[in-house]
Amino acid sequence: MSSLTIRPVAGHIGADIDGADLSQPLPDGTIEEIRQALHRHKVVFFRGQTLDHTSQIAFARRFGELTYAHPHDEAPPEDHPEIFTVDPDRLEKRFGKGFRDEYRWHTDVTPAVNPPAGSILRAEVVPDFGGDTQWTNLVAAYQGLSAPVRAFVDTLRAEHRYGGSYGVKGDNDFARSVNKNLLVAVHPVVRVHPETGERALFVNPGFTSHIVDVSASESKHILDMLFAEVTRPEYTVRFRWEAGHVAFWDNRVTAHLAPRDLEHLVVERRLHRVTLLGDVPVGPDGRESELVAGRPFTADNRAVAAS
Repeated sequence: MSSLTIRPVAGHIGADIDGADLSQPLPDGTIEEIRQALHRHKVVFFRGQTLDHTSQIAFARRFGELTYAHPHDEAPPEDHPEIFTVDPDRLEKRFGKGFRDEYRWHTDVTPAVNPPAGSILRAEVVPDFGGDTQWTNLVAAYQGLSAPVRAFVDTLRAEHRYGGSYGVKGDNDFARSVNKNLLVAVHPVVRVHPETGERALFVNPGFTSHIVDVSASESKHILDMLFAEVTRPEYTVRFRWEAGHVAFWDNRVTAHLAPRDLEHLVVERRLHRVTLLGDVPVGPDGRESELVAGRPFTADNRAVAAS
């Protein structure tokens, strides 16, 4: 019998999982239950865990290889190159306050030809209020389109780069790193999940710059429609963090939104993320994504050369 309790927390996405201590080795059967829950609910939450860098990495490796921390992070924790620390104070010290302007709905690292398959984020320090993260179900967003529109977007491809249609501007280390070491890919607008076969919209405001092979005006209208669809409230779930909480999401069929409600407050918020090595997306027509600039995001190195 299963030791897990899995409870959906929203109508289209998200579930709490109880009964697993992620700091300890878990049986293969429990890992498979978590994998199946992830496929069904797209993001799953574990509350009150006691993970550190080492045990977080060990848990994540049960689901596949891990990537380097982040394409443009040159300072992951010592001896843990897989860890990307999400800490606004740390990022502002390096990149400047303008870094927060990049906080838009996004799917992790889609400028890479092989975006991460999944991400696991744990909270170390969070404020008493505010700082929630939201996720949206990109399968539900695709299914919410009318049949003629689904047939149309099945044929489209889009370019993804840092900054999306806005690009990355400004005189700061982040802009210089991104623009010196471009990472750009063209993906199908609709991605077929390699394990479930589900179709999902694979565009996001954070990274998708334009639809290829159409005019700039047509691209804007198409993306505006799709961005409105993927961010519809009914497809989303909002998670209230506490220290020790863990979120695990399928990066192939979700987008998420970092909080913007803390910038006027003096609070500490520090979380740690690892990402699972991803495959190359495939569209309904069987065409794979194409690398335009940079190199694949791998377990062994950054997606781009150090700046």
